[in-house]
Amino acid sequence: MIQADRVVTSTCPYCGVGCQVDLYVKQEMIYRVDGRFDNDVNRGALCVKGRFGYDYVHAPDRLTTPLIKDGDGRFQPAGWAEALDLVADRLLAIRDQYGPDSIAILTSAKCTNEENYLLQKLARAVIGTNNVDHCARL
Repeated sequence: MIQADRVVTSTCPYCGVGCQVDLYVKQEMIYRVDGRFDNDVNRGALCVKGRFGYDYVHAPDRLTTPLIKDGDGRFQPAGWAEALDLVADRLLAIRDQYGPDSIAILTSAKCTNEENYLLQKLARAVIGTNNVDHCARL
């Protein structure tokens, strides 16, 4: 049996249930995922995506850094602070020019419940819009 260099505790990224997982890492590669038994969400169980759907982490074309367009319209790598500042500035400029209802927030079942809650609070309290939607609504 392969011995992990380290085991990383995380939350499964596939839905909003919040299943807890242990990622077994060897030479900076995830080679196994197990459900954690020490929580009431999944009690060690995982769906097929949670158990086996981690290969995207090592995809060679996966974006790992923010990209910002330069003056010629080409994407250039940027730091997280620079990218987040740009997004915040652009959202505020759009809100100020066109009004808060010109912006909508779309959330996802891949976000945790807490992340979805924070996104709706951002929309309502910071941007000033009730334009919030979710992919799982009925």
